[in-house]
Amino acid sequence: MLIIAGSLRVEPDARDGYLADCAPVIAQARAAAGCLDFLLAADPLEPGRIHVYERWESPEQLAAFRDSGPSEEQAVAILDADVHRYLISGVEAP
Repeated sequence: MLIIAGSLRVEPDARDGYLADCAPVIAQARAAAGCLDFLLAADPLEPGRIHVYERWESPEQLAAFRDSGPSEEQAVAILDADVHRYLISGVEAP
């Protein structure tokens, strides 16, 4: 299993529109084989920050989905990104 987590920065005035435009991508990801969870969410304190959280069964399934990639408009709107891939070797109850 792997987790993709971090944050994106967009113009504060554009964040709501950016997230609305991402709704079809989120739905597509959640329907993709191997996707266990996929979320882009507005930060409640920082107006231009978007949290990224994805959980995938395997790197291959993530790669198959990533081939579709963000649209050019979405990519251009991202001012900064701090997103990383975490490989998970085990899962335990909290």
